[in-house]
Amino acid sequence: MRKSLRGFSVALAVLALAAQVQAGGFWLALGNPDASSEARALHAAVTVKAIGCVGPESNAKITANAIGIVEGKRQTIPLRLTAMREPGMFAVAKQWPDQGRWIVQFVGRSGTAVTATLAAIGPDGVDRYSKKEMSGEASEAQISAFLNEAGTVARK
Repeated sequence: MRKSLRGFSVALAVLALAAQVQAGGFWLALGNPDASSEARALHAAVTVKAIGCVGPESNAKITANAIGIVEGKRQTIPLRLTAMREPGMFAVAKQWPDQGRWIVQFVGRSGTAVTATLAAIGPDGVDRYSKKEMSGEASEAQISAFLNEAGTVARK
């Protein structure tokens, strides 16, 4: 019985490792639009790129929303992403008002993999350095908490 349990445990471990290797990592990288003449020509506030071990740039679907609080009311603005020459890379122009407190939410899907990134929008644009990355979609609680934190970033 012990040998069969040990063999079963080893088999499970091998399967888990194989699934991780095959799945690879999948995430969204936010970039500086000033680093690309193409992004500057598109008036990008930020760039976003699908990255991972299994080549998600060729089949990833990315959506984005600006989520903000203006005069005490929450607003969500679906953002238009403009495909750039590099596969899986998109430019995002400013599509949110100057008033209020804002974050941007990116969600990437590649096959069954889902990843999300939240970034604050401050007076100098999208804060790519204090972003929050997660596997799967952000919950409403995570979005609300990050939006509340974004108020401190916007005031700096």
